[in-house]
Amino acid sequence: MARSGVRIDPSARAHVDQAINDWLGTVIGDAILSDAQNLVHKRTGRLRDSLRAEVHDKVLRVGSLDCNYATDVEMGTSPHVILPRNKKALYWPGADHPVRKVNHPGTAPMPYLRPALFQRRTA
Repeated sequence: MARSGVRIDPSARAHVDQAINDWLGTVIGDAILSDAQNLVHKRTGRLRDSLRAEVHDKVLRVGSLDCNYATDVEMGTSPHVILPRNKKALYWPGADHPVRKVNHPGTAPMPYLRPALFQRRTA
């Protein structure tokens, strides 16, 4: 059986990959990032300002790169004990006296990334 004369340009894959990366970044990534920034609980604005969208090898990542409590805001925290790190006791302005530990009740989740991700979008 004879081969057909159809030849595929070897650079086509690179062009398609670049088009996918561009679409993920400029269309989908920007939309998810914008929604997350609008939905995030704003106390100081640090978490909102730390949110980024990046695309690498057809993988889109949206989230905070440097805000260590981002997951705690999204998922909430369970009750936990707070102990001093560098001192023998904890103290804060307004406290009656120093204490050895604090029983924190935990925090309720305030999702912002999952609702942004699950928004219905059109291409």
